Formats: sequence, structure tokens, C-alpha cells
Amino acid sequence: MWNILRRWLARFSSFARRLAVRLSGRPLGQWVEGSHAEPYRRFFHFPLPIVKRSYHLYLPGRYAAAKSWPLLVMLHGCKQDPVTFSSGTRMNELADEQGFLVLYPEQRRWANLYRCWNWFDSSAQRAGGEAALIAGMVREVIDAYGVDPRRVYIAGLSAGGAMTSIMASCYGDLFAACAVHSGLMYRAAESIPEASKAMRHGSRASPENTARQAVAQKEFAFVPVMVIHGSRDETVNPVNADQVVEQFMAMARLSDGDNEASTEFTSSEHDGDHYPYEMREYRRGDMLLLRHVLVEGLDHAWSGGNAEHAFNDPHGPDASRMIWEFFTDFERSEQKAPAAAVAQ
Repeated sequence: MWNILRRWLARFSSFARRLAVRLSGRPLGQWVEGSHAEPYRRFFHFPLPIVKRSYHLYLPGRYAAAKSWPLLVMLHGCKQDPVTFSSGTRMNELADEQGFLVLYPEQRRWANLYRCWNWFDSSAQRAGGEAALIAGMVREVIDAYGVDPRRVYIAGLSAGGAMTSIMASCYGDLFAACAVHSGLMYRAAESIPEASKAMRHGSRASPENTARQAVAQKEFAFVPVMVIHGSRDETVNPVNADQVVEQFMAMARLSDGDNEASTEFTSSEHDGDHYPYEMREYRRGDMLLLRHVLVEGLDHAWSGGNAEHAFNDPHGPDASRMIWEFFTDFERSEQKAPAAAVAQ
């Protein structure tokens, strides 16, 4: 009974917000659909099938091509698609308010029965496969829609969070910051059985060693990260969030070559409007490297999401707003040079 009432209230709230926007006279945003394919290739003399993925791009109501806009890439989780993910996170409403574009790459059912990004596929972990397709569509959108290349960000939930770890590790030159919500670290698994075990118990791979593998890539560039996880997540064990934190901190240390120690700052929020949460920040001098938010009582769901859709918990805190506020602290320098190779 409570779940039915909660869904009804969520639908009513969503309708009320849309009505308020219309009555205010503010222009509504629009969806643009597109796709990106890998370049045509041959194996010996035989043509290989062209692999592509579709995407939805949200242009906010104030969009004008002449302006240099920030871009947020949002990677959905399993059993989701761009439309349900955008509605669940309410990220398009925030884009209208704050003024940024939102790109939603779409996983095809034939590539994964549950629409999960194949983050456990080793081809994606070598700057190829699905990760390469996502990077390609990001570059296309940057070129075509007046995006500021210094302000491109990426976030994902669950399998999308794990793919976000891959994108930040293999295509860090594209992104100013990233957010991993209920996800796993880069190279957490390299097969479906390994993936299942990592989700339940954490990866058997070493965060330090996988960080070295990431930094050794020619085009590596460190990407600041926000990590959000629920303490009651029974689908992706919260130990995975700890491993993401450890791995990104190792990448920051290895890529910079600076022996200056990072400083940890801890705070907590316990008001009655949302789940309590603990936030840990890691800084080197004045530079913020990582923010880790552990939400007490949250299961495997987007924090503060629209209860009309699965994998969303309306109790909050509002992950969408927290992520965007984190991102606004960062711009990617055009002079950002790839990190020097690290000894294996």
C-alpha cells in the first residue's frame, strides 16, 4: 500500500513541477537522438560488423548553439534506459535550472540482455569496446553542440558507475570530473563470474596495482571523483566504494609524482529530511581530489531519485544536485599533459 502511495505522490510531484515550468513561461528543453559507430574495419580481407550505440541528448530550455555549454554524460544502470534514467535522477530538470547539456548513451539489449554496460569486458578496459563508443559520441557532441571542452563531466549508477570508472581511467583527457554512484572500480572484474563475486564481496584485484595499470596508459590524465554509495546496498557491496576511493587516490599519487600527503576532512549530516550521511574529502593542498559520501540506510538506488522508477530512493540526499555542485568546482586545463609512465 505504501509503495503504491509513494509512486502516486512521485507522479503528482513530477507533474506539478512540469506544470510550474510551463506556467512560469520558461522554455522547455528538448531531446535529440543520435548514434555513434566505430570506424569501418577489416579482419584480413573480411569486413567486420559495424558496432554502434544510440544516445539521447538533452538540450536545456535556454540552449543556444553560440554559447559554450557544460556537458554531463550520464551512464544508466542495468534494466534502465536514457528516458527512465533521466526521469529517475531528474537530471534534465537540474540542467534546465543550472544550464548544461546532458548526454545519455544507451546500451542495447542485444549487447546485454539486462541493458547493463559490459564493464567486466576486457576490451573496454583497454580503451576499446563500449568505452570507445561512449568516448566517440562524447567527442561528436562536443563538436556539434557548442560544448565547452573544459567542462565535460561523467557520472553513472551501478553498471554505469563501473563504466564511469573505466571512462575516467582510460579517457581522462575528456573529463574534468566524474561521479561513481553505487559502482565499482576500474578492472574490478574481467568476466561475468568475477563480476558477480566483486559485486557481492568486493574485487579481488588490488586497487593499487590496477591504478598503476591505468596510469601507465599513454593518454592517462587524473580525473577528480565523487563516490556515492548506500550503506544497505545488497547488490553492490559498499566495500566497492572503498576500493574506488583507494584506487583513485593511488592514481592521483602515481600520476602526480608528488610526495605531498593528502589531507582527509570528515563531516556528517543528520537532519530529518533525508537519510543521514557521512562525507569524506581528500585534498592535496587546496586541490580537491575526491569526495566520498556514504548514505546510511540507502539500498541499491539513486539517492533522492524519483520513486516512480525502480532503483531510485526519494529520501535523499539529492545525489543529482550533490554531483553537479561537485562538478562545478572543476574545469579541465587545455594544457593538461598525459601523466608520465609509471614503472610496472
